[in-house]
Amino acid sequence: MERDTVASGLRALFGFLLGPEPSVLVRFWDGSTFGRTSEPVATVTIDSPETLRRVLYRPNDLGFGRAYVTGGLTVQGDTFEALRQVARAAPPDWKIPPSVLLPTLRAARRLGVLGRPLPPPPEEARLSGRLHSRRRDAAAIAHHYDVSNEFYRLVLGPTMTYSCARFVKADAGLEEAQGAKYELICRKLGLTEGQRLLDIGSGWGGMVIHAARHHRVRALGATISQAQWELARQRIENAGLADLAEVHLSDYRQLPDDEPFDAVSSIGMFEHVGGANADEYFAQIFRRLRPGGRLLNHAISTPDGAVMGNDTFIARYVFPDGELHDVGDTVLRMEKAGFEVRDVESLREHYALTLRQWVMNLESNWDEAVALVGEPRARVWKIYMTGSAVSFEENEIAIHQILGVRTGPEGRSGMPLTRDDW
Repeated sequence: MERDTVASGLRALFGFLLGPEPSVLVRFWDGSTFGRTSEPVATVTIDSPETLRRVLYRPNDLGFGRAYVTGGLTVQGDTFEALRQVARAAPPDWKIPPSVLLPTLRAARRLGVLGRPLPPPPEEARLSGRLHSRRRDAAAIAHHYDVSNEFYRLVLGPTMTYSCARFVKADAGLEEAQGAKYELICRKLGLTEGQRLLDIGSGWGGMVIHAARHHRVRALGATISQAQWELARQRIENAGLADLAEVHLSDYRQLPDDEPFDAVSSIGMFEHVGGANADEYFAQIFRRLRPGGRLLNHAISTPDGAVMGNDTFIARYVFPDGELHDVGDTVLRMEKAGFEVRDVESLREHYALTLRQWVMNLESNWDEAVALVGEPRARVWKIYMTGSAVSFEENEIAIHQILGVRTGPEGRSGMPLTRDDW
């Protein structure tokens, strides 16, 4: 008769979540295991009944995420492949049928695992107020971006660019690839010396610095992150571009409209807007553009869109209130606002490469990162970036650049006839 172990008692649950013959090995505190014992791609260790309890109370990515953030669940080996295994095997929306859940709970009770639910780790976001109000949006942005500028420097590298890079060749360095992304956007926008550029969600100033330095435009950035704003101003000053570039600490709903802009870039910002506000977002941008002015919207997308629900790891720890949009719906909303959509380009594989570079940077600077933000938060960033890379590789999510123009009199767009002339 098989010994009553944690692995045998929970075989139904882990078999349902990982598949009957997973390539990973799950090792429990009593020494029992589930999964491949010979050369697994990774070994996942659950070190205590308390760690397992977090999973049982939320048998989804949130429960596993909480266990990982607290350090009770560890992964040795190829974390990318371990998460790929989970992504492929886990049921849609992590729905556990009663035929699996009930015997799991009985076994957990027999093994002494059940007890009162543990409080969530303090790294979880706790927001209040109306969804996507200015106050709540500011709190959501602060949760994610005001962690530590030095921490982000370790992860992102010298460009301090927190968005998908563009790898002209697969072995390009991250700094080169980020520069190539900014240059592609500048070319799509048709930037020339003396024009006015508005960069919404400007982060640490990467786009405004690139556009001002290489195209001599007058660039205005906008962010609601205090930490980003402070460092962006310093970086502009250090680059000797204060006469051309500036960044405002401002919500996009409060931007100046006294003089029209020639171009607007929105890079990694649209995910924070929310579906209910998307029409007004594009309408505000349209009003701020001169006839012939262009918008480049660079954002993560997924078919039919996705609201990052409150019961998910990414919503609780990474992007509270974040929403992904369907690329087709985004095109329709831009057209509704008055834009003529001229180009749509996917950079999905490029974001997977970008994220892998960021994970490598974090792992290479792990001790310093932990000293800056603490091990739990460093773990949040490692698992979220690793999982995101897998999601892009598996085509669960994508990223698109959508170029729109506010046409002038008689429908004139001012666009070149071919992409070769960008």
